[in-house]
Amino acid sequence: MGLKRIGKEMSIMLKRFIFSLVAALVLLITQGYSQDVRLIGQTKPVVVVGETFTLVYTLNAQGSNFRGPNIQGFNLISGPNTSTSSSVRFVNGSTTMSITYTYTYLMQANKEGSFDIPAATVVVNGKQISSEQINVKVVKNTNSQGNQAAGAGSQSRGNSPDVTGGGNSNDVYIKAFASNSNPLQGEGIVITYKIYFKVNISQPYISKLPSFSGFWSPNLTKENDKLQQTTQMIDGVQYTVADIRKIALFPLKSGRLVIDPLELTCLVQVKKQTKTKTGDPFFDDFFNDSFFNSGVANVEKTLKSNPVAINVQPLPEEGKPVDFSGAVGRFTFHSEIDKNRLKTNEAVTLKCTVSGKGNIQLIDKMNVNFPPDFESYDPKITSNIQTTAAEISGNQVFEYLLIPRKPGKFSIKPITFSYFDLDKKRYVSLSSPEFSLDVEKGSGESGSAVSYSGANKEEIKYIGSDIRHIRDGSINLTRIGSRFFLSLSFWLLVAVPLSLFLLFLILWRKMAARRSDTVLMKNLKATKIARKRLRKAEAFQKSGQQENFYVAISQALWGYLSDKFSIPMADLSIDSVHEALKKKNVSEVNITQFIETLNNTEFSRFAPGEKTVNMGRIYTEALEIIAKMERELR
Repeated sequence: MGLKRIGKEMSIMLKRFIFSLVAALVLLITQGYSQDVRLIGQTKPVVVVGETFTLVYTLNAQGSNFRGPNIQGFNLISGPNTSTSSSVRFVNGSTTMSITYTYTYLMQANKEGSFDIPAATVVVNGKQISSEQINVKVVKNTNSQGNQAAGAGSQSRGNSPDVTGGGNSNDVYIKAFASNSNPLQGEGIVITYKIYFKVNISQPYISKLPSFSGFWSPNLTKENDKLQQTTQMIDGVQYTVADIRKIALFPLKSGRLVIDPLELTCLVQVKKQTKTKTGDPFFDDFFNDSFFNSGVANVEKTLKSNPVAINVQPLPEEGKPVDFSGAVGRFTFHSEIDKNRLKTNEAVTLKCTVSGKGNIQLIDKMNVNFPPDFESYDPKITSNIQTTAAEISGNQVFEYLLIPRKPGKFSIKPITFSYFDLDKKRYVSLSSPEFSLDVEKGSGESGSAVSYSGANKEEIKYIGSDIRHIRDGSINLTRIGSRFFLSLSFWLLVAVPLSLFLLFLILWRKMAARRSDTVLMKNLKATKIARKRLRKAEAFQKSGQQENFYVAISQALWGYLSDKFSIPMADLSIDSVHEALKKKNVSEVNITQFIETLNNTEFSRFAPGEKTVNMGRIYTEALEIIAKMERELR
């Protein structure tokens, strides 16, 4: 027993000595670099696809105009989120103060590859400081294989891993508090959501807000407000507490109303330890101390608050005014009119102002009765609302535009405003004075002119269109009972365009049918094509191209015969021309001449004699027989 106690005391003394030594080294290093201003960027060098990780820039001085990197290849979830920490040290009678600014990004890897994150910059004492470029490699998700490998390696060293990565459920949590669980209908209450944590957290953001069914709910906490932190002892443990959201609720109905939980997501820094077993209790206790054998990991957690039940009491029926519209709080009421004497068709403005604390934004109308000879319009409502951490106050202004149509003396009856006073626990009715108006007849009225005063021109509608004025100038008169509709001129104007359209449609259809008849189109174009080929032959004749000339003449004659009489080229020959033309009722004389021209063309290509004379004679014969054929077929 004595040896065991001595060993334990030695272990404690050794730990304290090492703690002191490490603290001194850290202090020396901090002092040695305190004058070296640096912006350092840090993140995981290797992440897997789909992993959420942080990119942190740390500045060891006070800076401004921080400009983050142009992040590409990752999904930026949030950032940069800025935090500040400072410390004061007393060493050898001297005081040293250090301050650290941290700029944090929350990102997610979405594809494989190697990505370079450019440098970030910040200005310190007028000088721009830059960080270094950071490389992040994104790989496939192989966590399961990696964990197996890590476990095998630990076992080979005789260690058994005991990793605590999730933290305890009471390390960080959120709670909802109601300022009043039994309010009256329309009475404002404040729901405060607090976060409690005893470990480091970062990147908190609300992932789901309650719907607040049955309540009107303006938010009292601005989105960009920094969390104000305090400390609180709970069951002997010190927690850091911060208000994450304050919401004012005004119940719109009575009964039991339940507010759903709020959900918040944040990164929680948790410790993870690996216990080493050597077989010696002294060394196991020493090396498994958290100082030597600990690490931290950022784990994303979703926190959910408790639901809150609110029992809303109905407003009393006793003493409820007839004009009560649901206003609950502490209010004042004031009304005024901009003039008492005016002329017809001249505008006057009545202004009613409700000021105070409570559900003021739910007041949307006034109980006003105007004289029947006045034109009145929907009021212009102006809200001036201030929100604090505990209440909503301000004023609602109702501006009514009135236009008298007849001269005389009129009065606007007192305007009443009723509300339930939370201090007095009863209904209160406030009233305005009675307003008297003296309306004179406007001079030089045309019945359509409108004067205005105390209001915007856009709010004055044109009035007086109900008066039909005498028309000047020449007027075109028509007989009673005469009209253009269904008259003869009307039917002519309808029939003529319709007839032209039908005629165009018939012609267009005939032309389309004609173009679709290939035999007819060939027949119509046969002469045109033949003449074109003859002109081509004439050009060959003039240039002395004998072979090309006779080819063109043959194409003109055979092509004309095939197209004009719809005889396939395969059925035509010198011997069959007579029979084919006779079937088409061509005269014997023209048939004989056509055949002679074909024979002369073939004979002349190889006959001796003057080339120019032969080509001229054949060209004339071909031109003549085609002309005769055309005259016969007309």
